Amino acid sequence: MQAPTDTKPRWERRKDARPQELLEAALELFVERGFAATRLEDVARRAGVSKGTLYLYFENKEELFKAVVRATIGQAIGQAELDLAASDAPSAALLKEMLMRWWAQIGATKLAGITKLMMTESGNFPELVRFYEDEVIARGNALLVRVLERGLARGEFRPHDPQVMMPVLSAPVLMLMMWNNAFLPCGGGSAIDPDQYMAAFLDLALRGLAPDAEAGPLKK
Repeated sequence: MQAPTDTKPRWERRKDARPQELLEAALELFVERGFAATRLEDVARRAGVSKGTLYLYFENKEELFKAVVRATIGQAIGQAELDLAASDAPSAALLKEMLMRWWAQIGATKLAGITKLMMTESGNFPELVRFYEDEVIARGNALLVRVLERGLARGEFRPHDPQVMMPVLSAPVLMLMMWNNAFLPCGGGSAIDPDQYMAAFLDLALRGLAPDAEAGPLKK
């Protein structure tokens, strides 16, 4: 039996795929070159279309960048928000899953380059900073705070201020992202094993958050 074929004309299939191809090309170039040095004509060329075709989908470079963030990091955060609302797992397990997912889906991928880009170029693009703050940083921080508040309400975490604890938990992951994407590619610093780093960080953090009777001594 002959396998079924897609009867849609090739040019229509290609047209349907163009927005995603443009986003993928833009992500690669933003990570490689930064925001300021990325040109729309280079994005179009890498995606295999004309610059005019790119303008059919995205008004300017700022809107293209926003679309990249929404289609990648934004979607990951949105799924995490849904999963948190639906989960009945212990808060320690949920916190570990959230932090590991952050590393696996963003920190260990080319998306970490977007975080680096925002840190290094934010002073020149205040509108993008406000956008990134609203759609990435604020939402990601709120996720961590909700998990911490959940653990407090259930008696699964020792008393603490979630607003203070949130940056304490996010900073080590950001440090690992920057180390792998800023220092090592330039030949600076020594290699860090991400799996060992995350395991040690989570062991320390979860023991520190556990109720006093459950914390116990740290493993040697």
